[in-house]
Amino acid sequence: MTRALILGGTADASLLAAEIARARMDAVYSYGGRTRAPADQPLPTRIGGFGGVSGLADYIRREGITHVIDATHPFAAEMSRNAVQACAETGTSLIALERAPWAKAPGDNWIEVADVNAAVAALPEAPANVFLAIGRQHIAPFAARPQHAYTLRFVDPPEAPLPFSADVIVSRGPFTLQGELEMMRTRGIAWIVARNSGGDGARAKIDAARALGLPVIMISQPKLPERPRVESVTEVMQWLGHSTRLGA
Repeated sequence: MTRALILGGTADASLLAAEIARARMDAVYSYGGRTRAPADQPLPTRIGGFGGVSGLADYIRREGITHVIDATHPFAAEMSRNAVQACAETGTSLIALERAPWAKAPGDNWIEVADVNAAVAALPEAPANVFLAIGRQHIAPFAARPQHAYTLRFVDPPEAPLPFSADVIVSRGPFTLQGELEMMRTRGIAWIVARNSGGDGARAKIDAARALGLPVIMISQPKLPERPRVESVTEVMQWLGHSTRLGA
């Protein structure tokens, strides 16, 4: 019997959960716990970390998990590495549902960097209006450049004081091109810092930057261990041995 564990938190993970529910497969959807009000899923759901590699391996054994789908954010590197190790320890099948990173298009003005610290260093010395589109857990290093006027966008309001003064937008995507254009124009955004997460859900800000001729400091995806990966829900369902037509 197949019993799947979805390591979720992305739009693709939600699409996969819907397909698995329609196929009436036995599965659990896991949120990492960073969002206080996560979207409802049509599967049994757990929220919170596992306690590292050993905790995830214990959960896999205890719950009789046969297949793990890593559909976390491309920058949730620790969780992805833990999944590779835990599945190797338990002999559990693993696949990553992962969109290809965005490719630079004509008109893009990207400064490609390896990590957040390099993104901080790439900002100009002169004060500027900067949109940090990188998630709240990665903003602390930007306190080293306090001369800038930062705009942040979070799913939840901040629970603790920010490490620097910033204008915070509380909103849940997906976001549209027109909405991103209006936000950037209204706030006079001159620079954007973004993570190259790929896919369509977060791309509007990149398209808006191109339309406005704005520079984007683009943080590359972290290097992860080799593991089977696919880019669509259909491919995951085929890997699980089910057609996406089941239950339709």
